[in-house]
Amino acid sequence: MHDLDGLFKDLGPWVLGVLVRRGADFASGEDAVQEALLEASRSWVAHRPDDPFAWLVTTAWRKHLDAMRSQSARRRREVADHQEPVAGPVTGADETLLLLFLACHPALTPASAVALTLRAVGGLTTRQVATAYLVPESTMAQRISRAKRTLAQERLTEPGDLGVVLRVLYLIYNEGHTGEVDLAQEAIRLTRQLAASTSEPEVGGLLALMLLHHARRPARWASDGALVSLTDQDRARWDTTLIAEGVEIIQSALAQDRLGQYQAQAAIAALHADAPTADQTDWTQILEWYDELLRLHPTPVVELNRAVAVGEADGPLAGLAAVARVAETVPRHAAVRAHLHERAGDLVRAQALYAVAARAAGSVAERDHLTRQAARLHARPPQA
Repeated sequence: MHDLDGLFKDLGPWVLGVLVRRGADFASGEDAVQEALLEASRSWVAHRPDDPFAWLVTTAWRKHLDAMRSQSARRRREVADHQEPVAGPVTGADETLLLLFLACHPALTPASAVALTLRAVGGLTTRQVATAYLVPESTMAQRISRAKRTLAQERLTEPGDLGVVLRVLYLIYNEGHTGEVDLAQEAIRLTRQLAASTSEPEVGGLLALMLLHHARRPARWASDGALVSLTDQDRARWDTTLIAEGVEIIQSALAQDRLGQYQAQAAIAALHADAPTADQTDWTQILEWYDELLRLHPTPVVELNRAVAVGEADGPLAGLAAVARVAETVPRHAAVRAHLHERAGDLVRAQALYAVAARAAGSVAERDHLTRQAARLHARPPQA
């Protein structure tokens, strides 16, 4: 049965995409797919069809039509416009792309789009999505139901907003690994599917960015669970296969000469991955890429990260001057200032800022890391 579960997870989103493309609304389409999967789980144990995907499409579509015919006269008139589809091959690639655009519809909040993408496109159960986001299953079920109701009247008649799709996928990736579901891996899997459906360079940029970040994951945590900063990571633990793939993808994307924010971020990540040691990092080129990124995506967070690069390329005082132009309410502002003050030799000020940053940390791991930095400076003897 376990192999069927995996097959259903892969095929379910494709089948839903076919139904949506044929005119089903999101909610009724998913209901029909779930009924088809339930029927398959009963009948396939004895005999699996030669073409499971086609079987599921046919069964789900018929269940959808049956449900529509049982509703109001208005709904029956709409169904009359839908003839039984002519049998033929369906690949699922275009349907997956359509489903991604629909699940990431601009009418949805980011939280709803993330939940619906994981449920409908990723094939995760509501319980798995709820566990990953540390909320009760009932809460996540309500969130997904509201999202489906919002989309009930939507029809994707023209290309959707790719930027919204990429933003949702990156939000999923940044959640990392919580519960039984590795959301970073799910985000990479979904982005690979999207990359297989389009040649847009920003899709390649996002995929490369995820792979390059993911390559550093084994070195990001110490054996005791403590967070390890990029500077202190054991680069021998980085995944060179993922790095090579990410570099190849970003080079191909950049060659199209249509630069976007994810390509710029991936280029920065590639430069970090290319450095044999932290001291050999090409900060001058990284700073140039941050200048490009700030032009493409002018946000306070990008400006703060650029200030770090300024501090590495031009010295800590220049970095502090750059940080001063960023609002202090931006996350990690105090942590960046602490790092730059330490590099400038002002350890008293750096220790105080590390303590401030620890109190404002967004996670327990980050708080503990910053607390250790403050304690480390407190233990150092005063300099002459």
